[in-house]
Amino acid sequence: MSKPKKIPDPDKVKRTVEQLRDSNRQLEFVTLALDELIARVDNDLRHQRRTRLQGRNYKF
Repeated sequence: MSKPKKIPDPDKVKRTVEQLRDSNRQLEFVTLALDELIARVDNDLRHQRRTRLQGRNYKF
């Protein structure tokens, strides 16, 4: 026979939900920090490319 499922303790459910929400906020913060870092690196790469291209004498 299988054991009947018991109803979880409401306080434990509340704590678990709070922990999951906190984990979600932390993940969002890390994602935002990574997005900002990627944006800075992209900007630096564009600047390097622009500088490199301006150093060449192209005739149009």
